[in-house]
Amino acid sequence: MKNITIGKNAIIGTNVHIGNYTTIENNVIIGDNTWIGNNVNLLDGARIGRNCQIHPNAVLSGTPQDLKYKNEYSTLEIGDNNIIREFVTINKGTQSKQKTVIGNHNLIMSNTHIGHDCFIGNNCIIGFNVGMAGEVMVGDYANISGLTAIHQFSIIGEHTMISGMSRIVKDVPPYILVAREPLSFAGLNTIGLRRRGFKIEKMQELQEIYRIIFQQKRNTSLALDFIEKHMKQTYERDKILDFIKNSSRGIVKGNSI
Repeated sequence: MKNITIGKNAIIGTNVHIGNYTTIENNVIIGDNTWIGNNVNLLDGARIGRNCQIHPNAVLSGTPQDLKYKNEYSTLEIGDNNIIREFVTINKGTQSKQKTVIGNHNLIMSNTHIGHDCFIGNNCIIGFNVGMAGEVMVGDYANISGLTAIHQFSIIGEHTMISGMSRIVKDVPPYILVAREPLSFAGLNTIGLRRRGFKIEKMQELQEIYRIIFQQKRNTSLALDFIEKHMKQTYERDKILDFIKNSSRGIVKGNSI
């Protein structure tokens, strides 16, 4: 190994591989069995879990690209079993949330940027060259295809599929596929849901909920009220209702499938 710089206060677990010309600053923690490639920069505030792969030229825990950041203490917290590919940049938090969080078992493909104070759940796939502004929230099992641009404060629900080259300026409710321009409902994420073990009866329930929300002639408030009164209470039903009720940006448009 050549020209590796490791801060004297960095904490590095067992069986960690560190590539050539990599810099690890002082306030950094790296879990066991993590592999770090060449020319990686792990900057102050980085917390890396176990069994991760960080590929060459990634820059993690960089200074937030936000004018409200005034050098306050903040972190980037990355869980276990994540794959972070080449040239990915992930900024740490600001005074808003004090941290950016990446869960477990995520794949973040090359050239992606994740801004300050974002929260990404577990088992997500973030495609090539995705641009994610600050304070975005992404639920578990979301799949965001390449070249997608995501507006600040957007929320992407769990088990969603975002088509490539999308422009996300509204929230994306859980369990659905979105596509087109402007970004619109394009049906359930049926392939993803089947892979996760959702039964046909459950997918029929979800399809009926979204038919009422997106494909019948009701405004959103009336659709939610109809669902609450006429459809059996389930975890998924309430997840959808709560998501939409709590959306401050509003949700994506409806469209026929």
